[in-house]
Amino acid sequence: MNNPVADQPLIYPSPKPAELITLPSYMDCHDHQYTQIVIGLKGQAEFEVRGKGNLVGPGQGCVVTACSDHAFGGVIGQSDILVLNMPIPGKDDPLALQALNHLADHHLYFQLDSQIQKLIQMLVAEMQSSPNDLLLSRACNDTVMALLQRHIRSFDHSRRDPRFDLDAIDRYIDQHLSRKISVAQLAGSVLLGESQFHSVFKDQIGVTPHQYVLGKRVDRARELIEQGHLTLGQVAELTGFSGQSTFTHAFSRLQGISPSQYKKQISTAC
Repeated sequence: MNNPVADQPLIYPSPKPAELITLPSYMDCHDHQYTQIVIGLKGQAEFEVRGKGNLVGPGQGCVVTACSDHAFGGVIGQSDILVLNMPIPGKDDPLALQALNHLADHHLYFQLDSQIQKLIQMLVAEMQSSPNDLLLSRACNDTVMALLQRHIRSFDHSRRDPRFDLDAIDRYIDQHLSRKISVAQLAGSVLLGESQFHSVFKDQIGVTPHQYVLGKRVDRARELIEQGHLTLGQVAELTGFSGQSTFTHAFSRLQGISPSQYKKQISTAC
């Protein structure tokens, strides 16, 4: 008897099934129609997925679910990652969908054990030597996914570290809100290293530095809109957003209403 699922080819997204990527040294954000499994290889990166942020270093990873906004960027050294771009499960492929949902629900951020880390190192070495081998890329994706759920555990970076002066952080953010603000700059303002600062910050404040700065930008944007003297494009520029679409996206997510709707609401109230 033929298996209709096995007879159907897997539909991968346009990127290769497995890719080696060096992340930018600033926070970027986007979304896409397919799920990704991200595994740290070198350095450390910050990810924010479904409103939850964490550092991802070697042997650690996260699940970026389809159609979910997520932010990412290298924060310590050159941040290299392995990205598994997952095939889009069809309605006739419930096992694949169930496996991805299980990973996302139970291991949004995960730690790999030493056994699978060694395997990944071998696969990465092969991919580096043959970067255009699509068959190897697909084999890497299939192999790691087949073993992943048996070789991971969830993790959290929160630690009990000395507290720092949040007022100093706020002053630095206020003074530089119209520009890009890196974790290194924030750490330097309170005389801490990047890695220690990120962990201390999350432990003390409950969110990552990126989430905190984003909240400050949106709060200031709301104040500028309420003043009624600027266009939304000017508000986006003054609050350090890379463009009006990015501004609209962040404002809507944090405020539950778009900037244009908020501006109209304010005008009507007046």
